[in-house]
Amino acid sequence: MPAKRIHFDTVALQALELLAADERKSLQDLADEAFADLLKKHHRPVGLANALKQSLRRVPANANAHPERTRKK
Repeated sequence: MPAKRIHFDTVALQALELLAADERKSLQDLADEAFADLLKKHHRPVGLANALKQSLRRVPANANAHPERTRKK
């Protein structure tokens, strides 16, 4: 698994360590949860299978994007 370094200020790191202890989780578990939530918030898929599902068109290619523009006046 690839590793990355992230710098936290001392106060934030202490707060995260307390949260991890309270939740009986590791810092890695908290980071995984936080990044998963961040990706979900920004509608970014995690993994190839999710990327393929998300890439499916929700609207058929021949559907009119603006039906009001096709109306006759």
